[in-house]
Amino acid sequence: MVKKAADRKQLELVNAQQGQGTVYPLVVLEGDEFTGAGRLFNVITFPPKTSIGYHQHVGETETYLILSGEGMYNDNGTLVPVQAGDVTYCANGESHSIENTGDGDLVIVAVILFDKTKA
Repeated sequence: MVKKAADRKQLELVNAQQGQGTVYPLVVLEGDEFTGAGRLFNVITFPPKTSIGYHQHVGETETYLILSGEGMYNDNGTLVPVQAGDVTYCANGESHSIENTGDGDLVIVAVILFDKTKA
């Protein structure tokens, strides 16, 4: 299967998880394409001063791969600067958020997988 770029869903999330502004997820996989392993695989663009608010993951994990830009990642209450090449991991039961603190776009890959070890 090949998904052409022009055929992928481009979303707009306003105040995602009570964050600031509008972020723009581009859907990579969805629905049955996960074969029961997860629920989200997106490339998300954050314009300057936008964020996904602080939230907890229960029964799942979330990983971010920072593709470009710079931001601030809240790792269970600890603020950590992130930039291109960095990877973040939010385990089952943990909380996180991310904010674009740079002058250009922050672009990340976000993947949410189900934590089957806790099932």
